[in-house]
Amino acid sequence: MSQHCPAREVLCFVLVAFLAYGYPGVAEEEKASPEEIVSKVQEAANVLAKSLQTEPAAAALEQFDQKQRPWVWKDTYIFIVDCTQATIAAHPMNPELIGKDAMSLLDTQGHPFFWQVCDALKKPAGIWMQYWWPKPGRKEGSRKISYALRAGHTSYVVGAGIYDDKASLAELEKLTRK
Repeated sequence: MSQHCPAREVLCFVLVAFLAYGYPGVAEEEKASPEEIVSKVQEAANVLAKSLQTEPAAAALEQFDQKQRPWVWKDTYIFIVDCTQATIAAHPMNPELIGKDAMSLLDTQGHPFFWQVCDALKKPAGIWMQYWWPKPGRKEGSRKISYALRAGHTSYVVGAGIYDDKASLAELEKLTRK
């Protein structure tokens, strides 16, 4: 005869739950869509432009350095470049980049890329660009595609991106054409 073992029942329950629902620490992170990127960048650009009308730049930018919603969500975040100073103005995931010369930054393949962000100053619908950048918490680079948009009539450009090996820039640009 087998003896009744509550510990065995608990272990069995945990195993069934794990198999049915997945372990929360292992679950794949929710990914932002290109449409969400466009929407959030447009929202952030509007918020920043309005804030700059009533606050000093440092105060207006401060909210974009926080690692919580609304400017950090799913697997992405808002970053801001000051194109007059050619510096990173806000970056919630890498605060050590703030104030750095954006034009001299290299992606993980050794290519300069941030100069493209300031091209958004000349394009009312913004721009899409690609480069190789480490995912948060990683060191190796992955293909990142970012959307960048000018904040009102300022010299600030707001951007956010997705890590995607398949999306084409031409297809993404259709999301922002007016």
